[in-house]
Amino acid sequence: MIAIGSDHGGYRLKEEIKKYLEEKGIEYKDCGCENEESIDYPIIAKEVANLIQNKKAEKGILICRSGIGMSVVANKFKGIRCALCHNEYTAKYSRLHNDSNLLAMGADDVSVNDAICILRMWLATEFEGGRHQERINLIGDIEKENMK
Repeated sequence: MIAIGSDHGGYRLKEEIKKYLEEKGIEYKDCGCENEESIDYPIIAKEVANLIQNKKAEKGILICRSGIGMSVVANKFKGIRCALCHNEYTAKYSRLHNDSNLLAMGADDVSVNDAICILRMWLATEFEGGRHQERINLIGDIEKENMK
């Protein structure tokens, strides 16, 4: 299951991504927002990150105008590796090398078509493991030291 959320700036793109997920038969939980009225993005990012952290969702998608705010908030959660992706290349390597479990996108930076291509690549790419697992383990050690 994928948790998805946006602020008001990412609402329209989130709705288009939901259509894609439905077409592909991918289960998702919409964590908001419900319309284009102003909302504070940290509230949405927290809900999505919590679902992943508590294993109620395998992965997540966050969208705001730039994607930056959402990714900053999400990465404050232990075990979350949120990647802000602008193209298929960054989506691929965020999964292949970094085992990202949360995808952030900026609605002002990507078209609907580009967002779908990014998401498709992100979902299709498996973590490579090997030397990259050692780096993920180092990230986990840093989290243990610094996230109290």
